[in-house]
Amino acid sequence: MTNYPDVNLYINGTWRPAEGNRWIPVSDPSTNLEIGRVAHASERDLDDALAAAEGGFKAWAATSPFERAKLMRRAAENVRADVEDISRWMTLEQGKPLSQSRLETLAAADIIDWFAGEAQRTYGQVIPARSSDVLQFTMKVPVGPVAAFTPWNFPLNQIVRKLSAALAAGCSIIVKAPMETPASPCGLIQAFARAGIPAGVVNLVNGRSTEISRYLIPSPIIRKISFTGSTPVGKELAALAGLHMKRATMELGGHAPVIITKDADLDHALSSLVQFKFRNAGQVCISPTRFLVQDELADSFAERFGVAANKIKVGSGLDPATEMGPLINEKRVNAIDELVTDAVRQGAKLVVGGRRIGNQGCFYEPTVLADVPTSARIMNEEPFGPVAVINRFSAIDEAIAEANRLPYGLAAYAYTRDTALATRLANEVEAGMTTINHLGFALPEVPFGGIKDSGYGTEGGSQAVEPYLETRFVTRKG
Repeated sequence: MTNYPDVNLYINGTWRPAEGNRWIPVSDPSTNLEIGRVAHASERDLDDALAAAEGGFKAWAATSPFERAKLMRRAAENVRADVEDISRWMTLEQGKPLSQSRLETLAAADIIDWFAGEAQRTYGQVIPARSSDVLQFTMKVPVGPVAAFTPWNFPLNQIVRKLSAALAAGCSIIVKAPMETPASPCGLIQAFARAGIPAGVVNLVNGRSTEISRYLIPSPIIRKISFTGSTPVGKELAALAGLHMKRATMELGGHAPVIITKDADLDHALSSLVQFKFRNAGQVCISPTRFLVQDELADSFAERFGVAANKIKVGSGLDPATEMGPLINEKRVNAIDELVTDAVRQGAKLVVGGRRIGNQGCFYEPTVLADVPTSARIMNEEPFGPVAVINRFSAIDEAIAEANRLPYGLAAYAYTRDTALATRLANEVEAGMTTINHLGFALPEVPFGGIKDSGYGTEGGSQAVEPYLETRFVTRKG
């Protein structure tokens, strides 16, 4: 399992090539060299996956929550046992440092365990009746087969939340994995297959995202979709789901503000934020991007942030010394370079970075910009790369206004010693998730999701299973 594999489809409990033996090449972003292939599903393959999910749902919905939980925990242990292979595949296909791939893989196992527990807590409700001979109650039942669409930046994390919630609720699922990073999701699905999940309950397909989503979502077999990705694509899929009366969970883009007040612990803020900003080369939907620093600390913060960013070792994710790997592809390199060039042209100060590294692979320098005008593209478009934008503010009202200026509302950060101000920021900053004085996102037991154009629904915490359940009311006399 140590070499990078060709990735087949997984349909109805069987690994198989795509119809017509169609393949899509997979490249290593640190070299741009092809390292493997992923099967390209045809419409006939998708029909087979739909039929499998329909049959698998009937069997899985009839399986007790206790038995579902046992199989899920077995899958979690399989993931832990396979951590080295899955992590290596993830680094080869996605580029992130091997240490980060290991953390993501082990976190995936924890997420499975969390949702296994939730499988046994899908409670209904007894409602007091107006008559003594009437019993009225609600039941929670699985909504049906699910179609899940996931991106390449966290190949396991984005799948495992959807997969685990669906299985906990009693739903079957068709996972459309990212074609850029197919092998690590394959490892995840293998862990469930070895755990004994019945055939048809979990299915894996690959191919062009637009083709697969437009085919699966309208199918009467699919009863819910879950999508993680960009806001424009999310809006298209949400509209398609609405047209066919399908439930949808949308985890979309962000442009996270970071408010740092004059009384903040600057050392603490810098030590946590620098590494978090450049984690996964900034290709993180909750990545801190717009740093809003009060005047008294602004110059010192920008200077020290730049010094720290300049020390980050960039290189192949397989090198143990690497702290930041490449961007996923040439398209992302060009997009980041265009945003930085535009900002500088409009008067932003380039503190450090701002250039591509070398001519092999998709490496870009950790970059810090300061005093960036709001007219610059990077102040309005999600950068999704290794660029930190640092601007200053005088009054807290200015910072809150800037934090809320954009249509995004996924994540927000704040550092302050003023407890009253912390409460105000929690109430007034428009974000689905806000973390103050520490980094507290993405644990299995806490909500994960946005508001406004950043989507709706949560993929973490006790509410995450709810979208995969229907509430049915029963009233009985006598």
